[in-house]
Amino acid sequence: MIRKCLNALGTTALALAVGTAGAWAQSITIAIGSEPSTLDPQLRDDGGERQVNDNIYETLMARKADGALIPGLAAAAPERVSESAWEFVLREGIEFHNGEPFNADAVVASVERIIDPTNKSEQLAYLGTIVSAEKVDETTVRILTDGPDPILPSRMYWMKMIPPQHAQSGNLDEQPVGTGPYKFVDWQHGSEIRIEANEGYWGGAPEIDEVTYRFVTESGTRLSGLMSGEFDVITNLLPEYTSAVPKFAAVEGLETSVFILGADNALTSDPKVREALNLAIDRESMAKNLFGGYATVAKGQPVNPKAFGYNPDLQPYPYDPERAKALIAEAGATGKTLRVNGESGRWLKDREQIEAVAGYWAETGLEVDIVIEEFSQYLDSLMGDGPRPDSIFLANSNELLDADRESTFLLHMNGPAYSNSDTGLTEKLSKARTMIDEQERQALYHEVYEYVRGQNYLVPLFHLQDIYGLSERMEWTPRVDAKLLVSEMSVTE
Repeated sequence: MIRKCLNALGTTALALAVGTAGAWAQSITIAIGSEPSTLDPQLRDDGGERQVNDNIYETLMARKADGALIPGLAAAAPERVSESAWEFVLREGIEFHNGEPFNADAVVASVERIIDPTNKSEQLAYLGTIVSAEKVDETTVRILTDGPDPILPSRMYWMKMIPPQHAQSGNLDEQPVGTGPYKFVDWQHGSEIRIEANEGYWGGAPEIDEVTYRFVTESGTRLSGLMSGEFDVITNLLPEYTSAVPKFAAVEGLETSVFILGADNALTSDPKVREALNLAIDRESMAKNLFGGYATVAKGQPVNPKAFGYNPDLQPYPYDPERAKALIAEAGATGKTLRVNGESGRWLKDREQIEAVAGYWAETGLEVDIVIEEFSQYLDSLMGDGPRPDSIFLANSNELLDADRESTFLLHMNGPAYSNSDTGLTEKLSKARTMIDEQERQALYHEVYEYVRGQNYLVPLFHLQDIYGLSERMEWTPRVDAKLLVSEMSVTE
């Protein structure tokens, strides 16, 4: 009620009220690198969508800022009640923004919708073994898996809960409705999305009243907007400008930049070509000159060092341009065209990485064709049903903190972005996913990624830090999972 009254006072009175009371927050503007392709939280694997929807929707499990897994909409950590079932007890008295109750029926509906093959969700790489959900009572639900799943609680940190009735009769693509601390207001396509505080939020009303997300692909434009006071938070601040902005914050993130190679394509099916593409890149030079200390060279694998299954014994690919050039010649590939797909603005120095690597590849004797796509089109190239690109760039994240994420997404033949037909590899990845013994599972992942490195199915580049530019008034400590949770932000005015 206080907010509504003050909103009616106008800008001058509003400023006086803030100066007098100092007890409530204001609006902020966040500049993100890409416009969401949808606001449906279950269908696309789209970081822009998540940057907005992480504030509107919630999940059964959550994480602290340092990555520790904790209960979210679940009242406590789940219990494994059988080899293929986990039981969750839910918090009581929570409602979706449209008044629908959050209960076991909502969880069942959320699970059934996202795993429904007709919906073709791009998020299934996070959900792996889930086959169904069963209501036990109003506040108890069981998640059923195809065999043992040791990381099911982490998977439920990913899956957002949706209101069943609105999902059937509404339009989740344009009208998101969750249980979170913020409610959707509107979406001006091509320009901005606005959300507002949910004063009835079960966890307590957030401090910041209204958030506007602006879609700004160019890093220089985001920087200019921050310096002029137009933006309060910008993503992917360039490392060279950390000393120029009013404030900045950085954290060791969960993203690893990588190229997926089309192992079944005419050119990149040749093992010599794939090896050459890895040996041709001077990663140390790129890390120094592009990132200035805000990235580390990946050790021959896409798995994040914080994740279970990371193989510490693997070494980065050496830089050997002469050997790379010789391999291309031996493969009879000199002068052939390598197509490189990518995007621009979503990840830290994405275009710069793409262009630098393409330059190294051109030095091997290949003709390199760079295709920079609009983000929605890029997602179709990455995860669509069409022909796989010879090479496609992404910064792969691992919110599961488990090697199953990279394995399923990038390499498993049921994964959305796989580009190989290696049935033996898929069999090992399926086995690793369902192993309960941690030591055996760890050993298998180590074996798998040693093999993947030897086959050169991927071109791992860097483990990236997340760097944000902040206005002078912003107070915020970034999270390891890169979620822009506005409920954790505050302003000093």
